[in-house]
Amino acid sequence: MATKTLVPIETYEHTTYHPDQELIDGELRERNVGTFEHAKIQALLTAWFHRQRNSWSVQPLTECRVRVSPTRTRIPDLTIVGRGAFPQVLVDPPLIAIEILSPDDTPGNLFDKANDYDKMGVGNIWLVDLKPAQGRYFLGNAGTTYKSSPFPTQKFAST
Repeated sequence: MATKTLVPIETYEHTTYHPDQELIDGELRERNVGTFEHAKIQALLTAWFHRQRNSWSVQPLTECRVRVSPTRTRIPDLTIVGRGAFPQVLVDPPLIAIEILSPDDTPGNLFDKANDYDKMGVGNIWLVDLKPAQGRYFLGNAGTTYKSSPFPTQKFAST
């Protein structure tokens, strides 16, 4: 029987992985690589928040490590934080954590991530599912259930 080598969070936070991986209770977990549609939505959302950064006093960060608990570090597809200086690994709850479902992701894995963000105290959690023809997103605030709505891609594509 093979044994897994557990990685201390301090070691993880000072190590670069290619591609980057999440740390869950000492175990490294590969992240699913996004497709063209995944990358496109991530870019559109990032650009949309970037355009609003001054009026909303926010800063969008793509694939930034977020320590959600003493033993877990997640890497949201897009993280929205307030303005200011931040450590290399975020330790305070961001304003918004956004996960975009990749073809190899399962809804269960995505909701596990959302639960980690919720327990951390993230106020707004967006789960974006691109599988249906028009796409869907799930919005949840800390401590609430997720609501499903059609994904408003036209709003993010316009200026």
